[in-house]
Formats: sequence, C-alpha cells, structure tokens
Amino acid sequence: MLLGTVLLVVALVVALVVLVTLRRRSERAYVAQLREREERLKLALWATGEHYWDYDLATGKLHRSQPEQAAQSEAGMRRLPSLADLDQVVHPDDLPLARERLQRYIDGESPMFRSEHRVLDADGQWVWIRARGRAVERDANGRVRRMAGTALNITNERHVERERQIASAVLRHMGEAVTVLDREFRFVSVNPAFTRITGYAADEVAGRGAELLDSAQHDPAFYRHIREITLRQGRFSGEMWQRRKDGEEFLCAIETSVVQEAEGEPPLYVAVLNDVTQQKRAEQELRYLANFDTLTNLPNRTLLSERLSRAIVRARRENNRVAVLFLDLDRFKDINDSLGHAAGDRILRSAAVRLQQTVGQHHTVARLGGDEFTVVLENLASPSDADRTAREVIMAFEAPLIIDERQEVSISPSIGISLYPDHGQVPTELLKQADTAMYQAKAAGRRTFVRYDDAMDVAIRQRATISGALRKVIDRGELHLVYQPRLALPSSRITGVEALLRWTSDEHGEIPPAEFIPLAEESGLILEIGEWVLREACLTLRRWRQHGLDGLAMAVNMSVLQLLRGNFPEVVRRVLADTGVPPDALELELTESVLMANASQAASRLQAFREIGVSLAIDDFGTGYSSLAYLKRLPITTIKIDKEFIGDLTRDPDDAAITSTVIAMAHSLGLNVVAEGVETEAQMQFLRAQGCDEVQGFRVSPPLDAHACLAFIRHWSQSRAGVAASAP
Repeated sequence: MLLGTVLLVVALVVALVVLVTLRRRSERAYVAQLREREERLKLALWATGEHYWDYDLATGKLHRSQPEQAAQSEAGMRRLPSLADLDQVVHPDDLPLARERLQRYIDGESPMFRSEHRVLDADGQWVWIRARGRAVERDANGRVRRMAGTALNITNERHVERERQIASAVLRHMGEAVTVLDREFRFVSVNPAFTRITGYAADEVAGRGAELLDSAQHDPAFYRHIREITLRQGRFSGEMWQRRKDGEEFLCAIETSVVQEAEGEPPLYVAVLNDVTQQKRAEQELRYLANFDTLTNLPNRTLLSERLSRAIVRARRENNRVAVLFLDLDRFKDINDSLGHAAGDRILRSAAVRLQQTVGQHHTVARLGGDEFTVVLENLASPSDADRTAREVIMAFEAPLIIDERQEVSISPSIGISLYPDHGQVPTELLKQADTAMYQAKAAGRRTFVRYDDAMDVAIRQRATISGALRKVIDRGELHLVYQPRLALPSSRITGVEALLRWTSDEHGEIPPAEFIPLAEESGLILEIGEWVLREACLTLRRWRQHGLDGLAMAVNMSVLQLLRGNFPEVVRRVLADTGVPPDALELELTESVLMANASQAASRLQAFREIGVSLAIDDFGTGYSSLAYLKRLPITTIKIDKEFIGDLTRDPDDAAITSTVIAMAHSLGLNVVAEGVETEAQMQFLRAQGCDEVQGFRVSPPLDAHACLAFIRHWSQSRAGVAASAP
C-alpha cells in the first residue's frame, strides 16, 4: 500500500516534471516564434525605411522606434528621438493640420490616420515624414486611448516632387516650345508654348511624327539628316524652317538632347524650339540700317567704305585701277527748299534709280548723305574709262526726273573723279580727293566732271580761307556795290541800273562774286549780306533821286534763301520805309532755276512783293526750265535773257531764233524784256529790230561805282538831250 502510494507520487512528480518541461519548451518555442516575427517585422520596417510609433492619447507621449538593422547597416543615418511630446516633435507650422487629421480619425470621419508633416530628428533637423496609424487600444466606451503606426522619411521625395512641380511650372510658362520625342521622333508630350507657337494641341500631335512640322523650304533629306545626327550624337543645335498648323512657315532655333530613361528603356529626346523669325528680321533690319540708306536703298557710307576697301585689294592684286566718282546734284538745296522736303526725297530716290541704271548693277552706287552720291568703278583699263562713265551719267540726267505723275524736275550733277592708285591708296583718301574734284566741277560752272589733281588742294584750302574771312566782311566794311546801267532801246534812255556785289579783301584782294556768293549761301550769311545789299542800293538810289534822277529804277538780286527763309517781304518793306525809296523804283531779280524748282510755291511767296509794289524779274532766263505755263503763274514783270544766248547772237542762228522767240513770247504775256551781256553794236541792232525793250552790258557801260555811275547817267542824258536839240 505504501509502495503503491510512493509509486503514484513518483509518477505524478515525473508527469509534472514532464509537463513543466513540455510547457517550458512550448513557451520557449512561442518566444522564439515571437522573436522571429519581431525580427521579420523589424526587417520589413528596415527594408521599407519606415519606423514604428506609439502615441498615448491620455499622456500625450509619443514613442518612436527605428529598427536596429537600419542604424547598423546605414552608418550616419539620422535617428529619431524615442519618446517626446507631440508638440515638441512636430513642426509648429504643421502641428495644427496634423492634430486636425488625428481628430478626424478619432471622431470616425476617416478610416485611418494619415498625415505628411515635418518632425524633428535626433540631430535637431526638420525632416518630412508620411505617418499612418490606427487605434490599438480603446476604453470601455470605445474611445481611442492608444494609437500605433509607421512613419516614413519622405524628405527626399518631397524635394524631388518640389523639383518636379517647379520643372512642370517652368515648362508650362516657358516662352519656348518644349516637346518630348521617342526614338522614332514621334511626339510623346508637349508644353503649352508648343501649342501657342505651332498651333497644334497636345492631343493633336501625340503619337505623330515630327515631320508634321517640316517646311517646304528644306528638302526632306535635310530633316532626315538632322535626325540622323541627333540619333548618332545624342544632341543637335541649329536653325531650320518649320510649318505651323495654319501653313505659315517660321524660322526655328532648335536644341535637341537625349534623355535616358530607366535601365533597359528606350531613350527619349527633349527638343526646345524657339520662333526666331521676328528676331532674324530685326537683325536683318539692323544690318540693313547699318549698311544701307533707307531713302534710296543704296549702300551708305559704311558699306561703301567696305566695298571700296575690297575693290582696292583686288586692284592691287590684279594690277588694275579703281575710280571713285563723287556726285553732287546742282542747286538741289534751292529745289529742296522750294518744293519741300517730301518732293526733295522723291527727287533723290529718282536720281538714285537713274544713276544705278546708268552705271549698271555690277558697279557700287552709294549715297553718302544729302544730295551726294558715289560710284565705285572697278577693272578700269585707263583713266578715260572713268571719264566716259562720268559723261554718260551727265547725259543721263539731261532728261527730267519724274518725281510724281504730274511733275518733272530737271537737275544736273557735278562730278569729281579720283583714281587708285594715282590719287590715293585707301578709301578715305580717294573719297576726299573725289570730293575735292567735285567742288572744282561746281566752280567750273556745274553740270560737268573734273578729275582730281594735286593743284586742287590749294584751291580747296583757299576756299576754306575765304569762307572763314567771309564771316567778317560786313564788320570790316570790305563789301561794296557797283552799278551797271540799263538802256531802254526805243528811247535810248538809261532807265535803271543793276546793283552788283563786290568784295575787296584787305588780306586776299579782289574775290569774284562767283567764288564767294555760293559760300555765303552755303553758310547762310547771304541773309545778312543780302539785307545789307538791299539797304545800300536803296540808299544810293535815294541820293541819286536827290540829284534829280527821279525816273531811275534799282535792280537788286535776291537769293533763294531770302525768298524761302525768314520774312524777306517785311525786310523789303522796312528798308523802303527807312530810305524813302518808292516801291515801284525797286526791282528784285531771282534766277530762273530757283523759281522753277516750285513755281506754285514761288508764286505765292513772290505775290507778297507785288503787293508791296516791287517789280520782279527772272534773271538768266533760258538756262533752266523755260516754260510758258510757269510764266503765266508767276507775278513777274520782267525777264532777262541770259548772256549765253546774246554772245553768239549774230553768228549762231539757233541763238538768234531762241532770242527772237523769247522776246515775242514775253511780249505776248505783257512782260518787259532785258538782254544781258550786250557787247557789240551788231547785237544791239539785232535786239532793237526784234523789239527788245532794254539792254545791259559793256556796249552800254561796264559796272561802275556809285559816283562814276551817277556821272555816266548824267552825261548820257545830257548827250542824248544835245542830240535831240540838234535834230531838225
């Protein structure tokens, strides 16, 4: 019995030991399993880069953990603090939104707590995390007491996303078109600027080939070649013509670069297109403005210098000559002032066309400014070739220039010629010498050409010296007037005189009017000098009238500047009032070329003188634009036949015929006729026979000073009175 009890106890102990052992083994297996699961969880968290958090809503404490493997395997990775208050961890700017989302989950408005916000890491730096979690403990009433979840550091993702958003915004707002193309150059995507520039919307081009934009201005092989370059080199940069959706073509600056996608994926190409059509046009316009004259479309001084330099280089290499023709339109300033600047511009354009047509397109014709033109002639065999071209140009301008459908203007050029290598080795030197020769052509009577020689520099320096001295002539009292009598043929009486300006310089001696009057007109001094001449002539006439010469008229030359600038009628009125000379005793003379530059405008201005009572005469009649039509419109009283026709009157039948015609024409219009330059009795007899009213010239008297002229007129009157008294 006792033995049985012992055995039973032993059996129970053994069973208990076995049971405890088995239980311990089971617990160890369970713990191992838990540890294995924990390790797998840690490994999974480490693999995803996430960490675990546990938030106690009652205490407000946040517990955070990070797998040890992450810290061990990634040295230097920032660890997060393990336990902290929520408001100490979350960035103050993000805390309100994080609390709001937490409250929405607690209130059951969202199935899970989700939030992206910044938290403080162990190094005191703010990092972005994406937190997700659910309730893991609730109270008896079902209220959440504890939450747990994971958090992932998304700082890099946020930076990448921000960069992507910035890049996307840049693409949307770029002025250049940007498109992504595949390896077959089919459109993958485009930005809004692409639609604005090409007219194609994104859905219209998706999947279509880039040849959609190819222009007819390039051969298809050109575009294939460009795409082959891009495939081979991975990039292309250049300009090409493209075509918009509406068919309009535009010049496009394009840059294409390859973009390698993920490994194994085919590459893509990003092309940036910029419409540079207007930019190129602006550049062309700037180049044009820099090298061409906008009025005549001829090369300007800059381009002329460049072409002349190249011509000199070629001539030096080939042992040839180059000629520079410097042209100036005669009396263009007078015509421009009379007709107005708009008409002057039309004259310059017409002259440019005439000049280019004459010398040919293979020679350079340039406009330097104003009415100055230059021609560059290359491959000259001899200097006479330049002379021949100059003659052709002068002959070409014999025909009037047509400046509009109703108006023609006759104008002639004066031409100066310089030669390489005879007169200069560089463009500036050749232009200067040609300019000098042109002024000599002007001095020679205009409408001619002169080739440069070294003696001309002396004349130019003399001209500059005289121009400087001219500014002081009135103050120095170097000007004086001489008077040439005018004889009335029917009565053989001296009926008037013409006041002629003379300059006797203390330094330079006698200077001819043909030399200093053009300089006075160019400088504008003629206005001051002209008023002095008018006043001096009227004072002389007043003295003569005081000596009994009441019926005498005084003729004074008027410059175009006096006619067109200022208020010369008022000057005339004031001088007449100051001197007491009656208006009908004064006659103003104006050359025909000035009057005919714009007869209608001249007529309105001259009418003011007629209203004063002053007579008006056309000087040098027959040398310019003689026409019955303008004679009818102008309020003139006298025409003076130029001495060019009178000189050969008795030898040249043409001059005789012209003179007779002019006299008859003038009389038919009720005009007085004066013949200038009468030097022989035969000329006087011819003019008397043709009914000419008055003559003026050395046959009657040379120009005389005031005292000598007064004596001459008195003597003439007394001798004629004596002849009349002795007549039966």
